[in-house]
Amino acid sequence: MLHSTMNWQKVEDELDEYVWDKATAQFWLDTRVPVSNDLLDWKQLSDLEKTVVKKAVGGLALLDTLQSEEGLYAIKKNARTQKELAVFSDFNFMESIHAKTYGTILISLNTFKDIEAIYDWMDNDPRMQFKAQRVNDYYQNGSPLQVMVASIFLEGILYYSNFFIPLWYRGQNKLANLAELIKLVIRDESVHGTYLGYKFRQGFDELSPEDQADFQKWMYGFLDELLENEFAYTEEVYSDIGLEDDIKTFVKYNANKSLQNMGFGIYFENATANDVNPIVMNGISIETANHDFFSQVGAGYLMGEAESMSQEDYDF
Repeated sequence: MLHSTMNWQKVEDELDEYVWDKATAQFWLDTRVPVSNDLLDWKQLSDLEKTVVKKAVGGLALLDTLQSEEGLYAIKKNARTQKELAVFSDFNFMESIHAKTYGTILISLNTFKDIEAIYDWMDNDPRMQFKAQRVNDYYQNGSPLQVMVASIFLEGILYYSNFFIPLWYRGQNKLANLAELIKLVIRDESVHGTYLGYKFRQGFDELSPEDQADFQKWMYGFLDELLENEFAYTEEVYSDIGLEDDIKTFVKYNANKSLQNMGFGIYFENATANDVNPIVMNGISIETANHDFFSQVGAGYLMGEAESMSQEDYDF
């Protein structure tokens, strides 16, 4: 078997090299943002609030671990071009950075005993395990297009119930460094979701009309299954602080965005940017830095400067 050298002068898909440049320009490390500077804010939260934040961060840690260990490997098996494979390898590495970031957050703010308790919850909570197991079912046994849909739904929808809380606290002028790390993750996930949506559409458009109809029937059934669990999870984790309805709207908004990334119409009415909690929309900067990656370079993060990012870093 002959092995081909990657030829970066050869253009197989113009978007591959663009996204490679985009993703690598956004490189960052969790250790460059001083989460421990949030300790004063953290100590002022109630025990209930701390528990909610720990579950939000812990839930993200579990899902990002799955994505780094299984998701990107499943996607890479079916790469169309060598440059696409390189892009997915970059995504894979950043998912590992994301998973470590959540560990850094927990270590910076909690005792060893608290961390052990939240990891035990992550590994045993039925709703969390349902998300991971159902997505991984398709990572292990799905078709190439099913693998891409599972990944897009994981990163573009299931993460977002837990992204909400750090952004909401940032709007209350609390946990600023924690929120900046979350915004860095979101910035990456925006690139991942849009690129995967584009690659998915290439394969989907090659299907016959009959196969497209069958695939969409499966896709929307899978989406409904995941969302039923996600909304139940949201009730269980966030109802005690009264944010469950806001978070459900945020999840629906991101479900619409994920479907649009794949070339489909919106699934939920009354789940536009105007319907999402404005504090969170302002924190996420969706219309600029995070969900429109084609117009944003994301070079505000400088290696070697241990300081938190400002909102201006996301305004382009």
